[in-house]
Amino acid sequence: MTTTPPFPGRTLCAMITPFTASGALDLDGAQRLAARLVGQGCDGLVLSGTTGESPTTTDAEKRSLIAAVREAVGTRATLVAGVGTPDTAHTAALAREAEQAGADALLLAAPYYSRPPQDAVEAYFRETADATGLPVVLYDIPARTGVRVEPDTLLRLAEHPRIVAVKDCSNDFLAAQRVMARTDLAYYAGCDEHNLALYAVGGAGCVSTVANVAPTAVCSVLDAFDRGDTAEAVRLQHRLTPLIEAMMAGGLPGTVTAKALLPALGLPAGPVRPPLRPADPRATAALRETYDRLTAEAGSRRPATA
Repeated sequence: MTTTPPFPGRTLCAMITPFTASGALDLDGAQRLAARLVGQGCDGLVLSGTTGESPTTTDAEKRSLIAAVREAVGTRATLVAGVGTPDTAHTAALAREAEQAGADALLLAAPYYSRPPQDAVEAYFRETADATGLPVVLYDIPARTGVRVEPDTLLRLAEHPRIVAVKDCSNDFLAAQRVMARTDLAYYAGCDEHNLALYAVGGAGCVSTVANVAPTAVCSVLDAFDRGDTAEAVRLQHRLTPLIEAMMAGGLPGTVTAKALLPALGLPAGPVRPPLRPADPRATAALRETYDRLTAEAGSRRPATA
């Protein structure tokens, strides 16, 4: 049995932030991409997260992005705004601005670079959660922040009325199950290779970077599981694995690989902002080949229509 999500949303896309050719925020492109993702099954969008290049977008850009995407998708999808920074006061201010701009929930990574001890990490989360009336998704991604949100810390934070979920990129499956078993925190897989596995042991869904380019394929895995067809869910997850590997484990960040693929699909993306660099032509061609194999196999499995 899976966990009931704390807000509408099972398959959330960690949406890229489209830029124009000159590197400016492309709000029209963001609206078009958001509408496409929701139209193809994503019932939630995470804005200004890791994939959304939050370290290189301004506070004003983050506010504008939330407002524009809200206008594009209305109430058809939950909008989760990334607000984490290394500074508690700045994070709380971003949380308030996200609430005012129309976000439904907040994504809050542990404070990075300073590597605070667990009591300070806990205080950071509590103070930010107290800054608004929005539900909070804690983001455990120690490979990027340099600090783990320890299971015991999560057990204590679960008592806070607005801390309701975890986006898990800890790569510690046992710890995730321990917290899930002892709290009401909803767990979302933050690594696409874990989407089905975490869902199968009671997760609430996923926050997927791969969904930027293959939303239907990502949704179909959890759809099959919800139907009780676990064999089909496994087959669909295995079918998606080469694209997950190419996008997330090929040496380039998911932001870079998603932005390499989206223009080839006729979708807005634009460049990445420095210090990130775009995928080179060889890497882009390999990504497109993997994507084309996925779509060809998916098409060959569809029943014939009159």
